[in-house]
Formats: sequence, C-alpha cells, structure tokens
Amino acid sequence: MRAILLILILGIVALIAAIASGLINLNLTRGVQAPQISATSNGVSAKGGQTPAFQIETGSVKVGSKDATVKVPTIGVEPAGGREQPANSVEPAENVSGM
Repeated sequence: MRAILLILILGIVALIAAIASGLINLNLTRGVQAPQISATSNGVSAKGGQTPAFQIETGSVKVGSKDATVKVPTIGVEPAGGREQPANSVEPAENVSGM
C-alpha cells in the first residue's frame, strides 16, 4: 500500500513539475456544468451535465551531437625532492622494508 501511495505522490509531483516548467500546457476549452437533479414522488431524475474538455500541448526535447575540439589541460607533478616529473608518467614505486 505504501509503494502505491509513493508512486502516486511521485507521479503528481512530476506532473506539477512538468506544468510549472512549461513542458505541458493545459487549456480549458469547455467548462464544467453540473447535472440538474430533481426529486419527485416517483423518484429522482437527473438531466444533462457536461464534462470539462482540455486542449493539451506538450513540449519536445531535441537531442543531438556535434564534433568539437576541446583543449585538455596537462598536469605536472613536482615531488618533494624538487625534480619535475613529465605529465602523464608514473615513476616506479620504491620497495622500502622497515622489518
């Protein structure tokens, strides 16, 4: 039951976010009209009524790709000994045994 409630809440939040961001546009085209109900000695009768009608416009998301040249920075590491290592190189580890 909690899972269904959580999914319902998330759906409502997503709908509100879509409307607020302009991704979905709702326009009321026909208003609501309640049915006319009358009670007589023979019973209850209802006439008419009108449901609302909406015009819904949705946005679109376009995804594409293009080639681009990007400058990538180089990194130089200067160890504590003062000598500089070239970029993108690894110095072998020293085996220091204190035992």
